[in-house]
Amino acid sequence: MTFQRARSEEQRQARRRAILDTAAAMLDEMPVAELSLNELSRRVGLAKSNVLRYFESREAVLLELLDDFLGRWIAELEGELAEGIDAHAGAEVRAAQLAEILSRSLADRTVLCDLFGAQGGVLERNVSVEVVKRHKRASLARLEAATGLLCRHVPELGEGARLFCLMGLAAAGALSSYVPPPPSVLAAYAEEPALGVLHIELREALRTAFTSMLLGVLPRG
Repeated sequence: MTFQRARSEEQRQARRRAILDTAAAMLDEMPVAELSLNELSRRVGLAKSNVLRYFESREAVLLELLDDFLGRWIAELEGELAEGIDAHAGAEVRAAQLAEILSRSLADRTVLCDLFGAQGGVLERNVSVEVVKRHKRASLARLEAATGLLCRHVPELGEGARLFCLMGLAAAGALSSYVPPPPSVLAAYAEEPALGVLHIELREALRTAFTSMLLGVLPRG
């Protein structure tokens, strides 16, 4: 992919989109930690200095991708919840259905989980205050959308819905860092099967975590 110099705002936006789309494609091949600005520049067909005209750092690219992926997930989640939650069931049943849908949905989106896992410790460490503010504003809007969506199906969560959304996504990021295990860990499990109790299956781990959190924020009685 090669580009002429961007002269209009439309061309600049197209260049930014191309950088984001290329980074997204790379994350289908490698974890967040392995995506480098040099390789991103090579694949997008721009000099590294030109990529930095549009995004101030690798982390700024990934923060914007995180918002993109989160927005798409929430949009798709709306239909999944409408189809999978029985509006006539009791609060605890609906909470269990919510946990099941969320765990399945996020386990299928390992890149989103990987980005969440890197957010606090990596992605927010090499960006300016302006980039952080823009990212946090976008995150707040996504949080409000997700909170409203959950309250539509389990209104009993009340103010606890926002806390659940925050903690749930943090848990998804943390748990995804163990999946898949590196070859040395898999070899250790194979040689000493008793160690296999430490193996994490992402969907089941998420379901257990989400169920516990939801029961913790649902009102008693």
